[in-house]
Amino acid sequence: MNKKIIISATSISVLFLALFSVLIFLYLDRGLEQEIQPASFTCLKPDQGYFSQQNIEYNNIYGIGLAYAKHINETASDFDADLDPPVFRKQTSSTKKSNSSVTIPTHNELLMAVESLEPGIGAILENKEITLLPLLDYEAELAFVLLESITAKELEDPSFIPKVGFLVVNDLSARSIAILGEDQANRYDYWGVSKSYSGFSPVSDRLWVPNIHLANAIPCITLQTYVDGKLRQNENSRNLIYTPVDMLRFIHKKYPAGAMSKGDIILTGTPSGVVLNIPRWKARLAKIIGLDRFQKLAINQKESSAEKFLKAGNTVDISGEWLGDVSVIFVEP
Repeated sequence: MNKKIIISATSISVLFLALFSVLIFLYLDRGLEQEIQPASFTCLKPDQGYFSQQNIEYNNIYGIGLAYAKHINETASDFDADLDPPVFRKQTSSTKKSNSSVTIPTHNELLMAVESLEPGIGAILENKEITLLPLLDYEAELAFVLLESITAKELEDPSFIPKVGFLVVNDLSARSIAILGEDQANRYDYWGVSKSYSGFSPVSDRLWVPNIHLANAIPCITLQTYVDGKLRQNENSRNLIYTPVDMLRFIHKKYPAGAMSKGDIILTGTPSGVVLNIPRWKARLAKIIGLDRFQKLAINQKESSAEKFLKAGNTVDISGEWLGDVSVIFVEP
């Protein structure tokens, strides 16, 4: 009889722990307080513009983060639509034509980049016995290029409409550097550095220019990323939550001293499907536990997910439907 009571009590304990675990998971994986909605776009079609034959010299590259409604709703642990999105700059030397090779950065090259932002971090990593891996990731993006320079006064005008052309870009990233930027005041500078290696901005071959420029008009194209023929990303650009004008104003606010010049490229953000895609519950749990950036880096470099990051020999093909394609292959130094 006592044995039956003990077995019953054990079963109840196991059931209680299982139920408690489920409740904890549901709490950590709860949705955002507000549902993020895409912006209202006028979708441009191929016959509403033309492919320009003019060669434009690229001046600056700006990037916008957390820009797709679906991606934010699925994975973001917190999001405030009233705050500006992440904005960063990357080097124009990162641009490369399609069908090129991209060299994977070494530990020393990664370390030099981080040291440029945070002198002395190399010694900290050495003490923690962390050897930097690139954790190389892809990001399919719709991008637009300024066809004319823009003044601050123009951006302040509510009726302002920029003249832009569109293309497809693969915004490559060394995620190890981005992780090291977490909890830092200049976090998004780490993003920019992680994306600024040679060839980390392969672009489609032609620039498409609309016949009529509108403030909220974009090519509503399905962006698809294939790694060695396997589909990784698949989403339409109409799910962006910011218009081109919104993005230009965010950039000017972040970099008020910088002129918005003809030839500047603006990367509008990437949809879900990238390798470093941390589930919402994991992000919240890490915050509760108090994991620091070095612990997060060590986990990402050791987890099986590290095998999914790009390596030498991988080919990444990005399709932007009629707007263009970008293809690169990755090689060792």
